[in-house]
Amino acid sequence: MAKKKPLVVVTRRLPEVIETRMCELFDTRLNVSDRPATHEELVEAVRTADVLVPTITDRIDSGLIGQAGDQLKLIANFGNGVDHIDVASALRRSITVTNTPGVLTEDTADLTMGLILAVARRLVEGARTIPDGAWGGWSPTWMLGHRITGKRLGIVGMGRIGQALARRASAFGLSIHYHNRRRLPVEIEDQLEATYWESLDQMLARIDIVSIHCPHTPATYHLLSARRLKQLRPHAIIVNTARGEIVDENALIRMLEADEVFGAGLDVFEHEPAVSPKLIKLAKAGKVTLLPHMGSATNEGRVDMGEKVIINIKTFMDGHRPPDRVLPSML
Repeated sequence: MAKKKPLVVVTRRLPEVIETRMCELFDTRLNVSDRPATHEELVEAVRTADVLVPTITDRIDSGLIGQAGDQLKLIANFGNGVDHIDVASALRRSITVTNTPGVLTEDTADLTMGLILAVARRLVEGARTIPDGAWGGWSPTWMLGHRITGKRLGIVGMGRIGQALARRASAFGLSIHYHNRRRLPVEIEDQLEATYWESLDQMLARIDIVSIHCPHTPATYHLLSARRLKQLRPHAIIVNTARGEIVDENALIRMLEADEVFGAGLDVFEHEPAVSPKLIKLAKAGKVTLLPHMGSATNEGRVDMGEKVIINIKTFMDGHRPPDRVLPSML
């Protein structure tokens, strides 16, 4: 007698090749509309599914997990960050949580380097001038940005993505500085030619560009607070491709409005998908570059993420520990 396939509920559209493979392997319920699931739909999902495959747009909090049926044994997140999932509550209900680490490292580092260049050289602002009919020809003093070669880059969070950014930034002649929960081994510091700062405040006061790459946890909420942002020098650039909640967005907006920093490049927002109207106004004025959370948005990256989800589900359903299990102690 054939073994019953687990019911896998997927909350958003995934790459077609991943959805097809899931349908072959599991009893899969897809979201063909690709709109974010409502709370009621998530409740129905956790009450019926053996495996839930959520994304960052789904809030899997303790209240939702408390309504899960006994059959729900795995939350296989499509994505690296799990700040939208109450991992501790899941563990108390004997529900395993997995994620998809590593596969978006290079894509996010690429985009971050692009944002650094875009803000420093005012690329988005400049690109708008020709379609808008605002370009009257070359001028020696118009659309001046900043050279990045020889500048100091401060990386907040020196994990996979932070290190990948450091390698790219070194090729552009940037000096690498970093603050991390734990200092890197000496051999990695030597490879990256990176300077470690135990004090984030001291690092921020000395760098030209700050790039954020730590996870969002209770300990990193508003890590770049209003007080810390004030440490930055007026020519500094802030880039965030991690999570919006790590930066006090209102404080950053006030500094941009007052020209207390040169500019910012943001791929994430504190209250996304909502974006502050003040940020949009600043973007129109050329003081900030805004992207729609597209750090991992490559075909290759999203397929790799989906393949990791499948491996985690299949390994778990075969009675083994999934390779990308997340525990509260890891956060």
